[in-house]
Amino acid sequence: MGKVVAVEYVTLDGVFEEPAWSGPYFNEELSGWQAENLREADALLLGRRTYEGFKQAWPRMEEATGDFGVRMNAMPKHVATTTLSEPEWNATFIEGEVADAVAKLKTEPRTLLINGSGTLVNYLTRHNLIDEYRIMVFPVVLGEGRRLWDDGTKIALSLTGSWRTATGVEVVTYVPA
Repeated sequence: MGKVVAVEYVTLDGVFEEPAWSGPYFNEELSGWQAENLREADALLLGRRTYEGFKQAWPRMEEATGDFGVRMNAMPKHVATTTLSEPEWNATFIEGEVADAVAKLKTEPRTLLINGSGTLVNYLTRHNLIDEYRIMVFPVVLGEGRRLWDDGTKIALSLTGSWRTATGVEVVTYVPA
């Protein structure tokens, strides 16, 4: 049985959009942890906006990011979209009902990694399709911005691990309770 793992950057007040605010706190510890997340994944599962942003950025970043960039560019991507028609960058577009398609993807023994993709994370949470949440909580309060959890998304979680970086980022791992 496969699993879906969501890895998210959030501020202390729950904002997750465009994490430029994470820069001062990002260090080798988080880089290594993110590399491990990518190494253990078999494919990416992305929403349209994240896919489009990643597709523009990552092919140009391979030289600067080394093996991480090579892996990011080479791995398969499953993209939830109703507006795009031409898959690129090792992508396939999810057809039909997204919840059904992701449930089918999970029937095979593999790890699907979600980065960002807040709309998709909320949708899959409401359909009980995310098996693990790995959340980096940065010591920043923005006071405004898009929150990771939409109104109406509810889930009880159990903490399975946590650690803190030297820069004060709390990395917490939860599974559905």
